Amino acid sequence: MGDQVRETAAVARALRDAVRGDVDFGAAARALHTMDASNYRRVPDGVVAPRDAEDVAAALAVCREHGVPVVPRGAGTSIAGQATGTGVVLDLTRHMRGIVAIDPEARTAVVQPGVVLDRLRDAARPYGLTFGPDPSTHSRCTLGGMIGNNACGSHSVAWGTTADNVRTLSVVTYGGGELRLGPGGQGAPDGLDRLVRDHLAALRTGFPPGLPRRISGYALDALLPERGTDLARAYCGSEGTLGVLTEATVRLVESPPARALAVLGYADESAAAEAAPGLLPYGPAPAPGRGDPALAPLTVEGMAEDLVRDPAARAALPRGGAWLFAETGGATPAEARARAQALLRAADALDGTVVTDPAARRALWRVREDAAGTATRTAGGAEAWPGWEDCAVPPARLGAYLRDFRALLAAHGLHGTPYGHFGDGCVHVRIDFDLVTADGVRRFRRFSEDLAGLVVAHGGSLSGEHGDGQARAELLPRMYGEELVALFGRFKDLWDPAGGMNPGVLARPARLDENLRFAVLPRERVEVAFGYPRDGGDFATAVRRCVGVAKCRVEGPNQGPAVMCPSFRATGEERHSTRGRARLLHEMLAGEVVTDGWRSPEVRDALDLCLSCKGCRGDCPAEVDMATYKAEFLHHHYAGRRRPAAHYAMGRLPEWLRLAAPFARVLNAAARVRPLAALAKRAAGIAPERDIPEQAVRTFTRWFRRRGSAAGDLVLWPDTFTEHLTPSVGRAAVAVLEAAGLRPALPPGRVCCGLTYVSTGQLDRARAVLRRTLGTMEPALGAPVVVLEPSCAAALRTDLPELLPEDPRAHRLAASVRTFAEALEEYAPDWRPPRLDRPVTGQTHCHQHAVLGDAADRRLRARAGLTGDLAGGCCGLAGDFGFTRGHYDVSVACAEDQLLPAVRAAGPGAEVLADGFSCRTQLDQLAGTRARHLAEVLAEGLAREPARRPARGPAGGPAQRPAGGPGERPGA
Repeated sequence: MGDQVRETAAVARALRDAVRGDVDFGAAARALHTMDASNYRRVPDGVVAPRDAEDVAAALAVCREHGVPVVPRGAGTSIAGQATGTGVVLDLTRHMRGIVAIDPEARTAVVQPGVVLDRLRDAARPYGLTFGPDPSTHSRCTLGGMIGNNACGSHSVAWGTTADNVRTLSVVTYGGGELRLGPGGQGAPDGLDRLVRDHLAALRTGFPPGLPRRISGYALDALLPERGTDLARAYCGSEGTLGVLTEATVRLVESPPARALAVLGYADESAAAEAAPGLLPYGPAPAPGRGDPALAPLTVEGMAEDLVRDPAARAALPRGGAWLFAETGGATPAEARARAQALLRAADALDGTVVTDPAARRALWRVREDAAGTATRTAGGAEAWPGWEDCAVPPARLGAYLRDFRALLAAHGLHGTPYGHFGDGCVHVRIDFDLVTADGVRRFRRFSEDLAGLVVAHGGSLSGEHGDGQARAELLPRMYGEELVALFGRFKDLWDPAGGMNPGVLARPARLDENLRFAVLPRERVEVAFGYPRDGGDFATAVRRCVGVAKCRVEGPNQGPAVMCPSFRATGEERHSTRGRARLLHEMLAGEVVTDGWRSPEVRDALDLCLSCKGCRGDCPAEVDMATYKAEFLHHHYAGRRRPAAHYAMGRLPEWLRLAAPFARVLNAAARVRPLAALAKRAAGIAPERDIPEQAVRTFTRWFRRRGSAAGDLVLWPDTFTEHLTPSVGRAAVAVLEAAGLRPALPPGRVCCGLTYVSTGQLDRARAVLRRTLGTMEPALGAPVVVLEPSCAAALRTDLPELLPEDPRAHRLAASVRTFAEALEEYAPDWRPPRLDRPVTGQTHCHQHAVLGDAADRRLRARAGLTGDLAGGCCGLAGDFGFTRGHYDVSVACAEDQLLPAVRAAGPGAEVLADGFSCRTQLDQLAGTRARHLAEVLAEGLAREPARRPARGPAGGPAQRPAGGPGERPGA
């Protein structure tokens, strides 16, 4: 063991001397790269991020000298395990991510392997061009990874696979050869031409015909003379086993400027699958329009109803139990729509519709693209895993194959949800394998062997998109026979005679039931503070939610309402992504690489820049909740230890503000004295760049009680921020609620949602605070509770019942929480807000986006004539995060992602809305812009209108009262 450690250290030193890029053999870097998006885990010795091709060659030379294997890696979204490995991982995403050139005349682009697909598409868009293959991970997958896996995507029926769109490749081999691969045998390693000549018959007959999605094995048939002896094409799909790609020249295709989507409903998935070929040019054309190249769709995707779990998404789909999504293009919107309507008329569907609105089309495509994460849980909530993600059969056989596949699942007692590229005969599915117990793993193997036989019986390919990796390569002899698989080994050896490139993958593969990532997790449940109700109370199961699809790695600026993951977009570092943090927590539980358990500095440092925005809970297809995991970790990490100053200062903010309330004038004056403020910030762990917010001289509760209000219809929650920092929000809410015919009352005593304690991991104190709050609120339980601060409302809805899962009062209070807009919509449905008629800008609070939803807010704004959408993302202040020393730069970068650009772009008459105190403070301190809560804007509008009578209920009485009789005050 000592010799191995010394040798690894020697390799690390040699690499640091030879490579200009980053070399990291630390525990965190190794832990971050143990897994991809598959079921497999292999621990590397270290990670190198080369700066250029020269660095790649230098790194390979060191590894060759020391006999260390190498694994090239892009975004790490591989499904079959080919982006994991021992030895040295080459991270090609950090530096080798450039677009070298775009030639619009030749319709080509020259790119480095780490460039993200969407960045290439963005660069090509001004020329009316795009890169055709577009896997669902297009926002984060890299061109190098796509070439390594021969990725395809939903538009392959029109534009083919990655191999169809590659012209030439620059490759460095493990032996040091620098090759330029292309057609006509260009770049062939020594001996390859003889290998092909000696086995022409096997190469001509050994590959199944009629398969648009044959990805399995090496593409040796591309080396046949009648196919142009194309070395670049043969290299595609080699999964990093032949060499390291350093540059690629790829084909670009014309992108139709207008698109439409025909959504076709069928009785079940087999019916949809059988209909798919008829929509394509190569399919049968018994009806007018079918098979007409002019009407050829760009996509033919399919999914069944058991994957569409969002009621709103289901309502947008036509009648049926399964659907085909057929996208069409055109020079104009009318042309694209006409082609989609022609497909709709020609299709033998139960029902159908044509969608042209871009937002509606994006929403439907999101359902499809998020399926890789959605399918990680079955409809019944069980965990589901890849491994047989993307088998493909001839499109004409797909319907029959799906029926047989469902029967095979049932025979093994398994469940899965097929979906995918029906036009190409390719099906994605995740299956509820038990990969934890020995019996479950044995069943996984038996099923895999049986399914391989079924796919081959239908003339199919074990992989139709994601490659074989470790998941399927062992079974390639069933598809190709022993002779051709032996040729695969000889082909690999010509490129890599030392066997240093990604060993255990494709040629001479590891067994499909080895290196499973679950084997290292503890069998006993870990003692935790949260209840984890969605994961059976098991922290390890919660951490396993992350399957590595890496939607959290989308580069900024983020488009649309999404929030996840602001710290990754600010830093670009894997450890600051949701996936990276989940990987570190996994390795913490495993204890092999990250060895300090809850005391781990690697996990602590990665979580330090987590904003606890909860964006991942809403945006991650697998619903990873890193904010909760962070709170859990901090709770254990600092148990019995001194905490950072910010935890005491800002984590216990409700206590300090309550104590300081009588001295607000004096403290505000002191905060304006620079030396005193600097001293206070230093002591409290606050960033020196920040201003200390002013405390209200008169609290909201004090103002409310002086009004002499008695009976009430609902409870208005006096959160810490409204109570002590912005009571104007509370006063405005009272005015609006009363104008709507509702009577707000305060809780009968002091309450707190516990948010600041939770976000700093002070969970014992949080539970004590919440128990006291439940005792205070007990007489009022059942009444609606209106919470003006979105983060507090989210804490009461989720953190409260998850911290106190055995207390029925916690669940009752959580169910009673309403946002300001929800309360007006639900309890004063006939109330008419003032007409304000002006545009808005600002931000939807990240917790509201992730936990509460903002549909009621959007409807209320529309009724008030407030037009336009609010930005997504996270403001970057995020409670204590942006105030904590050392976080300022990241906080500003997060604000620059969406919020600040949206406010700058707004016209001078736009109303700046931000319901969260953090969002308003960030805008004030970074942009000098005053933002307001929606309640303040509506209250101002009411004040400018002539006096109006309160809204009346349908029977002439006051608007619906949800709690008690007309004279009862909740909690009175």
